[in-house]
Amino acid sequence: MAGYTAIADIGNALTELLRLNIVPEVLANEESIGVCSPEDKGDFLLGLYLYDIKQSEVFRNSEMQIMDSKRQKYPPVNLELYYMLTAYSNGDVKFRSLEEHKILGKVIQVFTDNSILDASTLKPMTKPDEFSIHLEMLSLSLEEKMKIWAFPNKPYKLSVFFKVAPVELESLRIREVRRVMDIQFTVKEHGVNGK
Repeated sequence: MAGYTAIADIGNALTELLRLNIVPEVLANEESIGVCSPEDKGDFLLGLYLYDIKQSEVFRNSEMQIMDSKRQKYPPVNLELYYMLTAYSNGDVKFRSLEEHKILGKVIQVFTDNSILDASTLKPMTKPDEFSIHLEMLSLSLEEKMKIWAFPNKPYKLSVFFKVAPVELESLRIREVRRVMDIQFTVKEHGVNGK
């Protein structure tokens, strides 16, 4: 189970996955890939922007989790994280768009080829289990993309959008429980007519 750092851990895992698969083939430097807002990208050439977090409608857990004979933990919340990935080339104007297209093509390839992550290690898996985290490319309309890209004085740049789910965030609430020690039964005898 993951604590309050689960969201940040996913951002780090996605960044590391991209660094392992993009550098040096497409980008020369690992430090050019990171989590950022398009409004404040710094020196990044590939930015991951977490633009939305929702509670998962598909993966809802309502069962208390047994810690020991006297304590139970409240169920975790499962989240869906929504990312926008944008490429920023520093190259010559004649080649800038093509370089950005190559970066985005590689992002799609990496996330599609590694679309299942182990929930405990956040490393890619080949076969999913019930706790796996899935990366799914989203098909958004241009209008939806423009609403997400709501940065004043920043023209829209071609981006790709992915959903990462379910991301489990554990509860810290604990409930004390007692074992059933006594049970009382009352047995009444009824006659033929219920008397």
